Amino acid sequence: MPRTIIRFLLVLAFAGTLAACRTAPVYNVENDTFTTTAPSLDAAAKMISSAGSSLGWQMQEQGPGHILGRLPIRSHLAVIDINFDVERYSIHYKDSTNLKYDGTTIHTNYNGWIENLQNAITARSSVY
Repeated sequence: MPRTIIRFLLVLAFAGTLAACRTAPVYNVENDTFTTTAPSLDAAAKMISSAGSSLGWQMQEQGPGHILGRLPIRSHLAVIDINFDVERYSIHYKDSTNLKYDGTTIHTNYNGWIENLQNAITARSSVY
């Protein structure tokens, strides 16, 4: 009987380790610069919105220098705030559904989506 309990505890510990590997600290983008300075705040908004839309993000302008991004994927939802001027932008976590957010960590897919968005914004800004 004790061997069965030990095996069960080892399997449980291993499963917990695997589950923990699927989360990581939330990735925020802080004051990243555009490859080329946007000619206006409106142009910067269009550049960011275009980059996000190309990846499935639903982008909504909230006011000058502020866009709300939503990415619905199956039963998951990521919501971000993007603040920007003509030279730089920041992307911050705002909310999520089914992404295991606990205040500091989140499912690793979220970080990949943010990195993809950051790369798309960089690519769009190089052709502006």
